[in-house]
Amino acid sequence: MDKPTVKPERPWFSAGPTAKRPGWSSQALPHDLLGRGIRAPEVVERFAHALRLTKALLEVPEDWVLAYLPGSDTGAVEAAMWNMLGARPTQVMAFENFGKLWAVDAKDHLKLPDLELLEAPWGQLPDLGRVDPAKDLVCPWNGTTAGVRVPNADFIAKDREGIVICDATSAAFAMPIDYERVDVVTFSFQKALGGEAGIGIAALGPRAVARLDAFEPPRAVPKVLRLRDAKGFDRALATGTMINTFSLWTLEDWIDALEWAQAVGGLKELIRRTDANAKALFDWVERTDWIEPLAVDPATRSTTSVCLKIIDPRVTALDEAGRYAFVRRMKTLLEAEGAAYDVESHRNAPAGLRLWCGCTVETEDVVAATPWLEWAFLTAVAEL
Repeated sequence: MDKPTVKPERPWFSAGPTAKRPGWSSQALPHDLLGRGIRAPEVVERFAHALRLTKALLEVPEDWVLAYLPGSDTGAVEAAMWNMLGARPTQVMAFENFGKLWAVDAKDHLKLPDLELLEAPWGQLPDLGRVDPAKDLVCPWNGTTAGVRVPNADFIAKDREGIVICDATSAAFAMPIDYERVDVVTFSFQKALGGEAGIGIAALGPRAVARLDAFEPPRAVPKVLRLRDAKGFDRALATGTMINTFSLWTLEDWIDALEWAQAVGGLKELIRRTDANAKALFDWVERTDWIEPLAVDPATRSTTSVCLKIIDPRVTALDEAGRYAFVRRMKTLLEAEGAAYDVESHRNAPAGLRLWCGCTVETEDVVAATPWLEWAFLTAVAEL
């Protein structure tokens, strides 16, 4: 195959941090508060402003509250788990890397006594019929490392007794979230809107706040994960107050992304852009014989972190180390040409490709990348 001649204008397809918004420039970010004290009234108000923008853009219900957590989405999920779990039996959905990490936390670190893991192989969801409304549930909405998402939240009862902690970091701003069926929704700046890393957000529904008010966890909770004070939920967190010192530069970059998202049409447009990107990539996969989605069921295929597996027998015949080496060779070829960056699968996932198709990516760049994927594959195969 001849080397393609057209390259993506913005060849960034990493699943986190993701591509910046179209037209982004560091010079557009306000600088006037940089270097100010983190407790200065103007700074606290700026953080509160960002929470209000986030809540409005995500269309979070009015009676929910949002709080910042250190450690990106990981910190937000950990905070919810460490502060809330243990009041009831718990289930954890473990069907990709991060769900498996939450399962390890629940079992080995929180040492929850009545724990059930709902597991599935890479590319599949667990049996959602096993979800018990009497138990607490920890679940990813979208598996960033497996390219598998829940098709909807119908498996969660509206009249449930337990609380649902939903890791939505690669679903927020890209997929509809059913807030009636979840109680905690976590995400980070660095995923769907291309923000900088290090800060996560936990959106807490009324049932989650009630759990924090009534339940004192039987464990020491590190300060950076602490959502409670002596009276229950620390309500100062919902006003922009920070647990520790956060980067103002990161916050201004987040506000810039939120303002862009509102300007282009809000949540509905972000979802439309994401769906269009994913469709462009899946259309190429459909007509390409050496690759297919990692997700087995089309209804569960992620539209953000699209994960693909190479099915050509010349590659599948390789041992595991050989398959990973093949993907790394494709990555090297693509990046040397400046055609596509960071398209390899997650380090803990099966060897394959992963391209971020969220709203900050342009559809024409997805389309322009596909001939380069073909070229890199054929070049790497010829070298076997």
